[in-house]
Amino acid sequence: MSSENTQKLSLYALIALVMGSMIGSGIFALPSIFARNTGVFGALIAWSIAGFGMLMLAFVFQNLSNRRPDLDSGIYAYAEAGFGSYLGFCAAMGYWIGCCFADVACLVLIKATLGMFFPIFGDGTTIASLIGASFILWGFHFLVLRGIKEAAMLNTIATAAKIIPIFVFIFVVIMNFNSEMFSLNFWGGEDTSFSSVLQQVRNTMLVTVFVFVGIEGASVYSRYAKNRKDVGVATVLGFLGVLCLLFLVTVPVYGVLKQHVLAGLPTPSMSAIFEIIVGRWGSVFISVGLLISILGNYLSWCLLAAEVLFSAAKDKTMPAFLAKENKNKVPVAALWISNILIQIFLVLTPFADYAFSLALSMTSSMTLFPYLLVGAYGLKLAITGETYEGGDKKRKGDLIKAALATLYASGMIISGGAYYVMLSSVLYLLGSSLFFIARKEQNKTLFTKPEAALFACISLFAVFSVYSLTTTTSQEPDLYNKEYHLYEEEAAKIYGDETLIDKKLEEQHQLLDKIRQEAEQFESTPQ
Repeated sequence: MSSENTQKLSLYALIALVMGSMIGSGIFALPSIFARNTGVFGALIAWSIAGFGMLMLAFVFQNLSNRRPDLDSGIYAYAEAGFGSYLGFCAAMGYWIGCCFADVACLVLIKATLGMFFPIFGDGTTIASLIGASFILWGFHFLVLRGIKEAAMLNTIATAAKIIPIFVFIFVVIMNFNSEMFSLNFWGGEDTSFSSVLQQVRNTMLVTVFVFVGIEGASVYSRYAKNRKDVGVATVLGFLGVLCLLFLVTVPVYGVLKQHVLAGLPTPSMSAIFEIIVGRWGSVFISVGLLISILGNYLSWCLLAAEVLFSAAKDKTMPAFLAKENKNKVPVAALWISNILIQIFLVLTPFADYAFSLALSMTSSMTLFPYLLVGAYGLKLAITGETYEGGDKKRKGDLIKAALATLYASGMIISGGAYYVMLSSVLYLLGSSLFFIARKEQNKTLFTKPEAALFACISLFAVFSVYSLTTTTSQEPDLYNKEYHLYEEEAAKIYGDETLIDKKLEEQHQLLDKIRQEAEQFESTPQ
């Protein structure tokens, strides 16, 4: 019994899981990403829409955790309870693959970041960088095998450690805020038409999907919570905390530098901005926070991937071997297969032209469908009245929140574009083989009639997607304006040459010094 109690997570640990899952490498690159796509006004609208939509989803998670406490594997269990075994399987598999892609993105960025300081790692595609990333992968693998409680405790520490440099950055930016500069960047360009602002918002919304992925962290780990009520509270509090950080990281910086300067800063742009304001030590300070952030984020996704796969197997939607646990109550088989898949993806990254951006986009694409099913299940409960008593006044409010969450998830899937939907359909078709194995183990009918029709649609679309993707020359959609994307490509070529790294880093520092001087001159010039 004592061993079981030690595995229970407090409210603070659950909040750390939510925030740790959402606060990753993305937040350190957001200032320049936003500046490439929009000005102040567009950023305010984008965060308002994304914040409101994800808040509705957080409320749905909170409501479902209270109304269905028997469902203790969160995002997968809700889909199955509401829409049957196959859609429950699709939610579990989609979320699992999304977690694996997120871990790949973390490892790719770690390789690239270390390459800026240690030439042996190059641009992240060298043999040394691949070996180093693999070492991190399997090091965390054996750490998690020691127990969920120990891994979650480390995640809590990592969450606190990476938030500190972010708070320092926000404080320094606010202290150097210039209202005149903020006004210059307000419209995001000379075109102030409604259509221009709308396009800016649309481009930026694609970025917000990834930074909010992880909101379901506490729900996935609900079976480890000391108090079931803490799950919903942790989800909402964790989300609100991250939303405030994301807003403060992206919006006030428009009052420090001109938009085109922000857009052209190297990744991670937070590090470059901090260096412009305080000097070179700021870059090192933020870079350390970045590495801690990536490692903590990687750990969160590693835990979530194994947990969802294990829960689905435990409920007999995945093959039975994935439900195996070790003596520390860790889903050992699910962890092994997850990390093997990540290792395969990792080995392939040197051959991909857009490995990091593709991994981020696929994470968003694969996790949006499970989010859609969660919102739809909350909507279904409110419409049918299931779990509600006759005079329950909360039913109407829950109905509105669930409808808005469902609408938001649907809109984000459409905004992502056909490219990622097609790639996702192929993965769903291939992954369905696990569902076939599970049903055969239980001697159950493979599909109900509605499920058979759904599978036929997925199969046809997947075949069409393979044909379309292999016969066209279209590339992965670019989330950034072409004007600034050309700058990134040139920078990548420069920093990829190991013999020029030291020289170009020095030139970068000189450029940042010049930008800082121009900013100081701007402040002293009458407007």
